Amino acid sequence: MESWKEKALKILKDSLFPVPIELNELDWKSGLSTKTDRLAQHICAFANLQGGGLLVYGVNNDGSLFSVSQADADKIVTLLGNIAKNNLSSSISIEHSIMEFKGFNLLFVHIPEQEDKPIHLRGKDLYDCYTRSAGQTIKMTKKQVQILISQTRGIPFEEITALENLTEEQVLAKLNYQKLFELLDKNTPKNTDTILNTLTEYKCIVKKNNAWCITNLGAILFANNINDYPELNGRNVIVRQYVGSNNRDLEKEQKGGYGYAAGFEGLINFILTQLPKTEIIEDIRKDVPIYPKVAIREFIANALIHQDFAIDGMPITIEIFTNRFVITNPGAPLNDVNRLLDMPPRSRNEILAQTMLLLGICERRGSGIDRAIEAIEERRLPAVKFEKSESHTRVILFPPKSLKEMSKPEKIMACYQHACLLFEDRKELNNQSVRERFGINKNDSSVASRIISDTFEAGLIKLSDPEITSRKYATYIPYYA
Repeated sequence: MESWKEKALKILKDSLFPVPIELNELDWKSGLSTKTDRLAQHICAFANLQGGGLLVYGVNNDGSLFSVSQADADKIVTLLGNIAKNNLSSSISIEHSIMEFKGFNLLFVHIPEQEDKPIHLRGKDLYDCYTRSAGQTIKMTKKQVQILISQTRGIPFEEITALENLTEEQVLAKLNYQKLFELLDKNTPKNTDTILNTLTEYKCIVKKNNAWCITNLGAILFANNINDYPELNGRNVIVRQYVGSNNRDLEKEQKGGYGYAAGFEGLINFILTQLPKTEIIEDIRKDVPIYPKVAIREFIANALIHQDFAIDGMPITIEIFTNRFVITNPGAPLNDVNRLLDMPPRSRNEILAQTMLLLGICERRGSGIDRAIEAIEERRLPAVKFEKSESHTRVILFPPKSLKEMSKPEKIMACYQHACLLFEDRKELNNQSVRERFGINKNDSSVASRIISDTFEAGLIKLSDPEITSRKYATYIPYYA
């Protein structure tokens, strides 16, 4: 099994290259802070985080490195050790090591995940807990603490009951069970017991004290009206269409009321009817939505699955502007936004993800974003843009642009995503593949070479064989390969 030290070096590398960015699992430190309370918050956050986390001393805010002396390391470890033992609700034992990285001696302090969560600050309220989001240490909301308590007791969010003490008739009235059987490619049974047994099998309902309860999973997927469930208030999907390129002039808004599985196809079809059309010539000319259906479908499915249900007041929103298509969901991404194409997916809501997979709503694990980006490339659209903050993830699609209209960063990101797709197929990027990606004429190979060079200089791709220095024969792979 990989040791925490081996993992630490990999995580630090991921945080520094190609673009320096702090991760949920790691916080850079440039020196010994005198803010004991803030250090306690960091330790608290990592102790509550799945897999724990790291404080790495010897890294400045810009990602530059410097060596930490043994004397300074001893002071840091002593202070952090005392905080971990005395300033939290439970005493925590930290681990540490000075390790060489890129020629510098850095101090790595490992805070293990604690079994008895949530960990909170000693002498404070139970809800004075911290976690990591978008590479930052933030205070948990009351709902986040409640969900963490349930998870610690072995009760995932999806299995928490949304409505209790219901009769059979009430369950069948509140859930679109017909859609469940349709997605399973089965006829809806006429026997009520068979329907209830199937809903139970898929963890949509559970029986307690001779009464039925609808779980969060059942409600979020198959609710006839999601507003019937107080704990899921604000989980509606909102579609907004604007007149121009900003949100000042709203043309249309639709707020969904069905559960995600019950309303998914209707949602996708509604969005497609609102999008501008473009002409595609295959066997015959036909008008299709300007953005590929598969990309819209996969990105929306991802937003539904990976949202953070503990964040209130931020519904999933889908916004249609004249110059972009935007999907926003609550919760920072669990993976680096530059690694969404290659890293195995991580979900806050594993049961929800697995159920949507079984129902055929999303692609097999890990292939959805690949398929979406591939569809974008086939249309030669600009690269998809992924954004994040402490509380949200945003995916932005752009309409067709000529190569001259694309900015340098847009070309670089399109080239990088192209390299990622090729690498997933165990192929390598070269001048010809870049020309095909952007629709560049063979006689303009120098244009493709410039895009490759800019992407290489940005640190997003590297030579597949460092010994081949000739640009004519050079091939490239993503920086992480």
